[in-house]
Amino acid sequence: MLKIAKNASVQTVITTFEMTPGTCQDLLEALTDAYAEFISKQPGFVSAGLHVNDAQTRIANYSQWERREDFLAMLRTPEMRDRNRKINELCKSFEPVMYDVAETFGSS
Repeated sequence: MLKIAKNASVQTVITTFEMTPGTCQDLLEALTDAYAEFISKQPGFVSAGLHVNDAQTRIANYSQWERREDFLAMLRTPEMRDRNRKINELCKSFEPVMYDVAETFGSS
């Protein structure tokens, strides 16, 4: 389960994907499969979520890792490199960016 907290000792990665409405579902299925079959089983994986905008032109992916090195190691595997080539064919662009949680707000 995703837990967003300022004092969390995890590496946060937010990846945005830009695509057409015609490829949104295919891309979402590819990402869902990647998480279910491979990414979630990698060392250091904590949690992730996929979000689709209402126009189906963007997918935002929020993931958490124990360490930035765990995320980078996953990206460098032959399987993920192959999956990323296929994902790249389904979208105009995608960019993973590492973040630190600066602040959080909420009712609880």
